[in-house]
Amino acid sequence: MTQLKSVTGGSALKVSETTFAARFNEALVHQVLTAYRNASRAGTKAQKTRAEVRGGGRKPHAQKGTGQARAGSSRSPIWVGGGRTFAAKPRDFAQKVNRKMYRGAIRSMLSELARTERLLVTDGIELKAAKTKLLASQLKEWSLSSVLIVVEASDEKLSLAARNLPHVEVIGVSSLNPLSLAAYEKVLMTVGAVKMIEGRLP
Repeated sequence: MTQLKSVTGGSALKVSETTFAARFNEALVHQVLTAYRNASRAGTKAQKTRAEVRGGGRKPHAQKGTGQARAGSSRSPIWVGGGRTFAAKPRDFAQKVNRKMYRGAIRSMLSELARTERLLVTDGIELKAAKTKLLASQLKEWSLSSVLIVVEASDEKLSLAARNLPHVEVIGVSSLNPLSLAAYEKVLMTVGAVKMIEGRLP
């Protein structure tokens, strides 16, 4: 039976074995993380080859008699202002990851977090106002310094309170991604978020 420890010290939450007790597949997690990072790359870097650089149409000096090297163009890659030998061109870095692989990686990461007791649950985070100080105080009480907070849906008050904390991120279940799961020391989920994830990753 898999249980998630409550951050408040209350009774542990029983969760699905399928979602939170899967075998850790390191190769799959690495592949999905790499693909996720690559998908965010702009891929807009562009350089010019010698054929694209402006100028260089005239031979810079005579073939013989000047003491200069034999050169046919001032836009040769070995000249200052010349083109690049292997010029970078815009490209798409995206890698194909199908839905089954992506879900498998998320399931694997959640299971590993649960096994190492880095995945915690709470009934909810109630803040009187969208104040960073209030959230920082609450997290300090729970001994959480680097944490990803996962809630059922976007919570504006909580998001505003967390945005100035350098090692804290708040996301909804719909925005759950492998990069965020790997970036923080611990993950704190509301009970509602856990139930939603179990429904999405049966």
